[in-house]
Amino acid sequence: MIENLNPQQTWDFLQQNPKSVLIDVRTKMEYLFVGHPPQALHIPWKETPDWQVNPHFVAQVRQVVLDPNTPILLLCRSGQRSLDAAVALENVGYSHLINIVDGFEGALDENKQRGHLNGWRFSGLPWQQS
Repeated sequence: MIENLNPQQTWDFLQQNPKSVLIDVRTKMEYLFVGHPPQALHIPWKETPDWQVNPHFVAQVRQVVLDPNTPILLLCRSGQRSLDAAVALENVGYSHLINIVDGFEGALDENKQRGHLNGWRFSGLPWQQS
């Protein structure tokens, strides 16, 4: 089963579970230039320019998360790619998966802009840019 946590709940979970792994599944450009949580590992679910699913995603996760019972928290822009990535990991036996709803940038507001309603940055949680 995939659990859903908002960014603040995610931050609290990370503080209480130091062996958990936070994976940012956004593109390399999003990760570097939009920003990311300091402890996030970057393993893209999809990458530009073709936006096809990364065929090596599961293998790359397996390289860093050896125990399938380790809590894995997945982050993307708004919560959809991370959910798709969580399903892929669930299908290969990972058992403690958490999708971060609202993602790093959050939902679109009435002006079709992100970062004004919810998300990791909106919540005032630690983040950095490269």
